[in-house]
Amino acid sequence: MNLRKALKSLWRYITYPFRMGRKGFQEALEDWNYVFRKELKTIFRDPGILIFLIIVPLAYPLVYTYIYNNEVIRDVPVAVVDDCATPLSRTYLRKVDATPDVAIAYRCPDMQTARELIKRREVYGIIYIPKDFQKNLARMQQTKVSIFVDMSGILYYKAMLLANTNVSLAMNADIKVQRAGNTTDEQDKVTTYPIAYEQVDIYNPESGYAAFLIPAVLILILQQTLVLGVGVAAGTAREKNSYHELVLIHRHHHGLLRIVLGKGFAYLLVYLWNIVYVLGVIPHIFNLPQIGNPAYIWMIIIPFILAVIFFSMTISVLIRQREMAFIIVVFFSVPLLFLSGISWPATAIPTFWKYFSYVFPSTFGINAFVKINSMGGEMISVKTEWYALWIQAFCYFILTLFVYRYEIISSRRKRIALYEQKKAALAQRKNNEHHA
Repeated sequence: MNLRKALKSLWRYITYPFRMGRKGFQEALEDWNYVFRKELKTIFRDPGILIFLIIVPLAYPLVYTYIYNNEVIRDVPVAVVDDCATPLSRTYLRKVDATPDVAIAYRCPDMQTARELIKRREVYGIIYIPKDFQKNLARMQQTKVSIFVDMSGILYYKAMLLANTNVSLAMNADIKVQRAGNTTDEQDKVTTYPIAYEQVDIYNPESGYAAFLIPAVLILILQQTLVLGVGVAAGTAREKNSYHELVLIHRHHHGLLRIVLGKGFAYLLVYLWNIVYVLGVIPHIFNLPQIGNPAYIWMIIIPFILAVIFFSMTISVLIRQREMAFIIVVFFSVPLLFLSGISWPATAIPTFWKYFSYVFPSTFGINAFVKINSMGGEMISVKTEWYALWIQAFCYFILTLFVYRYEIISSRRKRIALYEQKKAALAQRKNNEHHA
């Protein structure tokens, strides 16, 4: 019965704009304008909200992108332990040192000395050549070279692996030619590379970290800062019990719709500028891939930001104090990046967590933005994400109506209880004075 009543009330809220007359429309605009202006004043007068909705979206993308702007690192210092000490092992090390990725900084007598250099952060990797390196090759047996890398930085591993792989492939080709005997240049070419191939890196030509991760992080920054700002505002309102200020509007016919839209448009106005800066200016400053159609990007961002706004307003019911917003956002930030399927393959995400990620707008927003902005996709390629974002925006909008109705009624009851308490205390004091 309660569900039926709630759905009936919801239908009246949704269809009311089509049924109200001129006077009702004017009243609705006045109420909407009141809530809109009040929310903007709250944003710009509260330093905490101002930091998360204005300052952090301006500064954090700049700092984060600057840190990871170097797509690749060059001349990573490494140590060498050459137990073979033969002309062939020295040739291998000389070729590795000649690559742009690695620079041999130390030649150590044993592995223990090399490990100490890594502990002191003087080198970030070790190249170990075993004693039987040349002997095995002379016997036409397979040999190996071992590399040890400081995995606190994935780019160190990439540089070490790339340099040693390229050198080993080149030396393998030379060894094949030597063992083939007297052959022509064309025969040598066929022997070393029987299948000719051409490598073309698309979307991320330098195979860099920034072009791969930063676009996803920028979308996540927009979501998390908005959740923080709305959460801090909601926590402040509960601490001050200020939801009662909206009771007068709520008593108007269908005033709840005006409250939610007024607050939502205030956040939308603030974040339109953040969107232009974070998704337009930042990639341009740091030369990140931007090959998508701007119109398609806006077609994705509008439902995304609406979904985030109403998502933030919905989960604000969980935030009882200002500080709780930090706990929620910090806890979810890194997992959401992995669950998006960008930094971790979507096919490797367990089914439960994959469906759990669909709760958050960032999952669809990140994938849609990367497909269009970084990969130059058309709208047809993000059809699923586009529909999902609009569905999220609508569902969270409906949930926000229920959440704010509960908050306003709860605030009104608290005010009434406080009034009754003060009234009883005043009556008790007068009674005591009368008996005195």
